[in-house]
Amino acid sequence: MDITRSSPAPVRVVAVPPEPEPADLTALPEPIAVEPLQPLQPLPATATATTATTSAITTAATTSAITTTATTSATATDVRGRRGRPRPRDLLALLRPGQWVKNLAVVPLALLDTHPWGAAAFLRTGWAVLGFTLASALVYVVNDLADRERDRLHPVKRHRPIASGRVSTLAAFVLTGALALVLTGWAVAGPAWQWWPTALYLALSLAYSQGLKHVPLVDAFIVATGFVLRLVQGALLIGAQMSEWLALCVFSLCLMLALGKRRHEMTAAGRAHRPALRGYTLAFLDHLVVLVAVLTAVSYVLYLRDDASLAAGASLVTLLSAPCAVFGLARYLQLLLVEEGGGNPVHVLFRDRATLVNAALWAVLVALALLLPQSPA
Repeated sequence: MDITRSSPAPVRVVAVPPEPEPADLTALPEPIAVEPLQPLQPLPATATATTATTSAITTAATTSAITTTATTSATATDVRGRRGRPRPRDLLALLRPGQWVKNLAVVPLALLDTHPWGAAAFLRTGWAVLGFTLASALVYVVNDLADRERDRLHPVKRHRPIASGRVSTLAAFVLTGALALVLTGWAVAGPAWQWWPTALYLALSLAYSQGLKHVPLVDAFIVATGFVLRLVQGALLIGAQMSEWLALCVFSLCLMLALGKRRHEMTAAGRAHRPALRGYTLAFLDHLVVLVAVLTAVSYVLYLRDDASLAAGASLVTLLSAPCAVFGLARYLQLLLVEEGGGNPVHVLFRDRATLVNAALWAVLVALALLLPQSPA
């Protein structure tokens, strides 16, 4: 045998599986045995905690979805409010009726220098209050228009009607024009050329809005000067001779309140909101507020001694009213420096119980000193 020759490859035999028998389609399937249900066993503590956690996550997700939906709805409503007509209460809030009490508190001070009082004096005082209320409302709208972008950065002022978008800039401009027309009618209907304090107030306020409010110290002095012009307007309309000590007292008191408001803004929102605050520090404002408070107390006492139209034997009443004035100043300094308040002087006047009681007592003493019969000349 020749072993060098290769043998043929073995033949591979592949087994073919038998074809499956066709299924009997007419046969019914056998029933499946179903075991009876067993009563549920309590889950382990771990499983219960896992279930509670899953439920809490699901609830939180649902709450988040609802909150997101509500926020989206509120945003859509705000956008619709910007496009539509503003609501009357938003327009009224733009005029800041809560600040009108400043006119009621300052303008009638001119009555202190006239005696006896008559119906004509009260009517003319009311006319002066009306004019300055219109003028101050006009100034508030102009200031909010100029400060709308900066107010959006303030934690409280961002809720103002223009800054929040509840009143559009177009509606604010229309309201400004309407107030200007009504104020012009007030000046024309009143006594000739006796509206110049109101006109000067508007000129100063316009300069304030256009840039002077960014100059440290000048901004606060302009605000205080506006209150002195209120006093001058009242005295001019009732024909009274205004006391220089009373004017100085009003100026220093309002300057103290303006400086206190700036101090509160620095502690509440920092210096970014008002550029003029970069020229102040808390220590500097503290010294200024105390200095002006002393000037207010001294000028008030000098007014009572030299210029006030007091009744005969009212020296004791005057002596008792001076501590009330000093207590009021001290209470405001306490609210400002100790309790970090004083941002809104009107709120301090009407919400602080100690201030309300002291003001009522002071008003009674001053009324007694003024209403008692005058001493013969």
